Amino acid sequence: MDLLSVIGVILAFAAIIGGNALEGGHISSLVNGPALVIVVGGTIGAILLQTPIRDFLHALRLAGDVFVPPKINTQEAIKKIILWSDIARKEGLLGLESIAESETDLFMRKGMQLLVDGSEPEVIRSILEVELDNREHHDLAAAKVFEGMGGYSPTIGIIGAVMGLIHVMQNLADPSKLGGGIATAFVATIYGIGLANLFLLPFGNKLKAHAISRSQYREMVIEGIVSIAEGENPRNIESKLHGYIR
Repeated sequence: MDLLSVIGVILAFAAIIGGNALEGGHISSLVNGPALVIVVGGTIGAILLQTPIRDFLHALRLAGDVFVPPKINTQEAIKKIILWSDIARKEGLLGLESIAESETDLFMRKGMQLLVDGSEPEVIRSILEVELDNREHHDLAAAKVFEGMGGYSPTIGIIGAVMGLIHVMQNLADPSKLGGGIATAFVATIYGIGLANLFLLPFGNKLKAHAISRSQYREMVIEGIVSIAEGENPRNIESKLHGYIR
C-alpha cells in the first residue's frame, strides 16, 4: 500500500470540505448532479475520442498501482543474478536451464532462456531492449491517458459553468430557477479544476514514475544477464548491479 497516495487523497478531500466548512458552507452545496454529469461524462468522452482502446484499458488496469504499487525487489533480483553467475561459471550455461524454466518473472525468464540457448551477448541485449522499450511505451501511454483527462477536465468544467449561466439567463424572469443554474455554473468549475489537479494529473505522474522504475529494474536485469553471457566475474557483476539501487 502506498501510504503517500492514500494520505494525499484524504488530505485533498479534507482540504476542500474543511475549507468549505470554515467559510460557513455545507457539503450539500458542493454536490450537484448536472455538474458532475457534464464534467465526468465530457472528460471521459473526450479521452475516449483521443485514446486507442488498448491504451485506455491498460490505463484502467494500472490505476490500482497508484495505491498498491507493483513490487520491485531489486535486492532480491541482484541475489538471483549473482547466484546464476556462480552456477554458470561452475557448470556452464546449461546449468541454468532448470532455473530458467522455474523463474516466475517473465522478463527474467526470457533473458535466461536466451542465455541458455547460447545467444551472443549483444543479441541478448538487443532482444531484451526491444521488449523493455515496448513495455515502457505501453505503460507511459497509460499514464498519458490520465494526463489527457487532466487537461480536458478544467475545460469541460468551464463548459459546464457557461451552460449553467445560459440556464440562468434564460430564466431571469423566474427567480426560483436562478439558484440551480448558478450552482451548476460554479460547482462545475470546481469539479473540473479539482478533478484535474487533485486526482487525474497526480495519477498520471505517479503511473509515469512507476513505469520509469520498472524500466530501470529491467535495465538492471539486462545488464546482469548480458554480463553472465560475457563471462564476467560474479563479484564484478554484483558491484555493477548495485549501482542501480536507489
